[in-house]
Formats: sequence, structure tokens, C-alpha cells
Amino acid sequence: MFKFISIIAGVLFGLGMAISGMVDPVKVIGFLDVAGNWDPSLAFVMGGGLVVFLPTYFLVIKKQTKPLSAETFSVSENQIIDSRLLVGAGLFGLGWGLVGICPGPVVSSLGVGNVQAWLFLIAMLGGFYIGGRVNRASN
Repeated sequence: MFKFISIIAGVLFGLGMAISGMVDPVKVIGFLDVAGNWDPSLAFVMGGGLVVFLPTYFLVIKKQTKPLSAETFSVSENQIIDSRLLVGAGLFGLGWGLVGICPGPVVSSLGVGNVQAWLFLIAMLGGFYIGGRVNRASN
């Protein structure tokens, strides 16, 4: 049942990304270009998501003592802001800003025939691989 609900949630997420325009790299870059020709429409998409999520969070989710599909919540205890975190965040932001594709909506972009999304997905998976290798080598 949990897998079925996960699939439904993923499909709804993807449809929401596609319908809202968040899979259009031109629209995303327009949103990120706050010093130029800024397009605030995606702020309304995010705001609409928060309007739906926040009451649900405070009324339902926050009150749960354990997750529905596990024994305990999995929360990282690492609170260190180090160079690895800063470099990773910088690369994430740089990649997102250059091509206008975020890792979340990239799968939705594949469904609407965006060729750039395929290239981004391949580069992202390559980055995951290289990052994993670097991480293992440094430990």
C-alpha cells in the first residue's frame, strides 16, 4: 500500500510541476533572474503549495510520534556546515541557475519531451557517481 501511495504522490507532484510551468527552463531562469527580467509566477506556485501544506503539517504531520512506514523518523544529527556542504550547495545552485532545471522536476520534464532534461539527468547521475567516489576517497 505504501508503494502505491508513493507512486500516486509522485505522479501528482509531476503533474503539478508540469501544469505550473516549473519544468520549463526558460520560466525557471526567469524566476531566478531577480536583477533582470524577473518572472514572479513561480513564487505563486510555491506559495500555493505552502497554503496547502502548512495546515496539513501543523494539524496532522507534526502531531505524529512515528512515521507511517517506519519505526522512527530518520533525521540527520550532523549540524556541521563545512566546505563539502558549501561546495555541494554551490554546485547545486550553479547547475540549477545555468540550465533552469531542478533535480525534483527533472523527471516531470522528461515526460513533456524536454531534451535538455535528458542531458541534465545524465549529468546529474554522473555528478552523483563522481561525488560518491570523492566522498569514499576522502573518508
